[in-house]
Amino acid sequence: MGKKKIWEKLLSSERLGAGKAPGTAERTAFQQDYDRIVFTSAFRRLKDKTQVFPLSKSDYVRTRLTHSLEASCVGRSLGAVVGREIIARHGLKDVESGDFGAIVAAACLAHDIGNPPFGHAGEDAIREWFRSSGLLERHAFSPAQRADFEKYEGNAQGFRIVSRLQSPANPGGLQLTSAVLATFTKYPRPSTVDVDLPGKSGKKFGFFQHDADNFARVARSTGLVERLPGQAWRRHPLAFLVEVADDTCYLIVDMEDAARLGFVPYRDAECLLADLAGNTINGGRLERLHDPKERLEYLRAKAIGRLLESAAGVFLENEAAILDGSFDDELLAASPVGVPLQAVLKMAKETIYTARPALEIETAGFEVLGALLGLFTNAVEAAARVPGTRVTTRERMLLKLLPTQFLGHGGQPDADPYVRLLQVADFVAGMTDSYAVDMYRKLKGYDLPT
Repeated sequence: MGKKKIWEKLLSSERLGAGKAPGTAERTAFQQDYDRIVFTSAFRRLKDKTQVFPLSKSDYVRTRLTHSLEASCVGRSLGAVVGREIIARHGLKDVESGDFGAIVAAACLAHDIGNPPFGHAGEDAIREWFRSSGLLERHAFSPAQRADFEKYEGNAQGFRIVSRLQSPANPGGLQLTSAVLATFTKYPRPSTVDVDLPGKSGKKFGFFQHDADNFARVARSTGLVERLPGQAWRRHPLAFLVEVADDTCYLIVDMEDAARLGFVPYRDAECLLADLAGNTINGGRLERLHDPKERLEYLRAKAIGRLLESAAGVFLENEAAILDGSFDDELLAASPVGVPLQAVLKMAKETIYTARPALEIETAGFEVLGALLGLFTNAVEAAARVPGTRVTTRERMLLKLLPTQFLGHGGQPDADPYVRLLQVADFVAGMTDSYAVDMYRKLKGYDLPT
């Protein structure tokens, strides 16, 4: 199959569960996807989910919501730049550079939608609780089902949200286009596979067993290259651009946030961002800026611009290898900005991500999420009459606190233990930081309603 045909397949506007998306010249199918994501409750909840500094009292610091919006802006620009060249190279018809930009922007907008409370520490808390609870041993789960809990992933939860949990009455959930769903999935594999999968796209997993059929439909619609028949696939090429937009925003912008909060000296942040920006800096303009905040904002914008230019260059240079799946690395790591970017990452790991306020509240998140998972899983297991459990008055009350969307038919726990536990994880992972803390305090009796 020629590259033109491959790209036409990759840009599939077929909607999961709903057939081909019509769209209009004024509002394409991919722009509709962006709008559908914006109006979801899961996206709105990102306003109170940890980016780096959990539950920050500062009105300046980014949340997952602002990070996702910024990443979508960066992704739109990057997608359009790459799209313009791809269209020219292969003579693509009935497609514009803006379509590439819209696909990447929509995927970026949703890329963190599956993150639980307390950031990546929340993922660790959920994994650790399931590993140590003894609950998984009670049921005859397949190795893949068990791995879904023990290796719990916000990326897989994100695919689950947009393809099932939001608009649950619809087959395919939000019924996004296959192009956007495939671009969203940076790790197109399940939690466990028959052999090790080297490369960046094999490091994590992108869908739970419960949602494997949905992803297989997306893969077929977009013609993703199979890695393991029916199990794992190579990335959609535009997923590499989503990764760039995410990495660019969180590394550079986290540095800006850390300087504003005093965790990194302004001078150090300036030097690192100046190295990234390179010769794109207008020395005269920078000299006219005396406010450290304004200088940092200027350098941040220039650094982002250079990173996007570098990433686009690497993508276009390696297009053939990306299309056949033999390229499976970070675009930025293979670019001229790779070395200065490593310096930023080193500073972030040593100073920003180990800042005391972040560590204190992330540590508390283990207690909060573990307690909530324990309370609600005990309630659903007892109500499902699992041997060794009994329904207490408290568990009946807890069951009433569990929204019906996280229960089976008739408002009772699902008869399938795998689905039943997955639904409790859906409930807890969907909470905001503040809601999780508030519910924990109330259920533990620390903060009684008045």
